[in-house]
Amino acid sequence: MDLVQVGEEDFDPAEEYAHLRTSGSGTGAIATFTGLVRDSGDLSGVTGLYLEHYPGMTEQVITGLIHQARERWDLHRVRIIHRVGSLRLTDQIVFVGVSSAHRSDAFAACQFLMDTLKTSVPFWKKELTDSGEHWVEQKASDRQSGERWEE
Repeated sequence: MDLVQVGEEDFDPAEEYAHLRTSGSGTGAIATFTGLVRDSGDLSGVTGLYLEHYPGMTEQVITGLIHQARERWDLHRVRIIHRVGSLRLTDQIVFVGVSSAHRSDAFAACQFLMDTLKTSVPFWKKELTDSGEHWVEQKASDRQSGERWEE
């Protein structure tokens, strides 16, 4: 059973991994990614982020990405959690986990889902800094990572 969850609540990566472990005896691999809020490293004094999303549409787009991943790779379970609202530095922001019979499918699908999540899903990010706040544009490197999966 797949999970798509978007909300303000934090998550427990160990608990999410445990759900992926219940995929059955044919599961031979689990790949996960947990993203954290970080300072951009450019001395901007980031103190946190504020994320907005388009409720309903956001979950629908994520579900569509899972469907695309299932068309490409043999997956057992997929779990994607993305937080929104106010987040502090080092808070968990995203969890992507997949289970599969083989590690190559699990690794590829996890990376595909994370790369396309960054570029395809309607999230808007505002950096909160010591001197104010500003909306963040999508990075060119994120666009390039997402484009490499286009057929």
